[in-house]
Amino acid sequence: MTQYVFSTTDTLRYRFPTHINDLVMDRADAATSEVFFTVVEPGMTSPLHIHHDTEQIFYVIEGTGTIYVGQEEKPYAIKPGDLMRMPPSTWHRAEAPRDQTLRYLCVDCFVGGKPSAEPTWDSHVKEICKLNGWDYDKIKSAKG
Repeated sequence: MTQYVFSTTDTLRYRFPTHINDLVMDRADAATSEVFFTVVEPGMTSPLHIHHDTEQIFYVIEGTGTIYVGQEEKPYAIKPGDLMRMPPSTWHRAEAPRDQTLRYLCVDCFVGGKPSAEPTWDSHVKEICKLNGWDYDKIKSAKG
């Protein structure tokens, strides 16, 4: 059955060593998108990374921070209410200041449909863990 409404409070939490993702809508439940919150705790930064098959939209909900764009890591200050667009094949990372948590909603829009090699959020996370040498079983928890 097709799901039309997704709770933003009843999420699945994935606690990476660098940041947290709280999954709202799995790519398995959509044709070309997925939705999650990213939480960057005080003084932390997500890793510099790239998505060749995905355009991302970020909406800042809480805290201030910096988004770094490109391999040269050009900094952009961000605050609640800001909307950012990360085109496909663009290096980026987000950083929180030492005294605040940065929280933003992320909408992934897949170019050409969801990736066949990673058709679910879990399959994607397993690849991220493999790439970074992280233990998947320590990353995933039941509730956000």
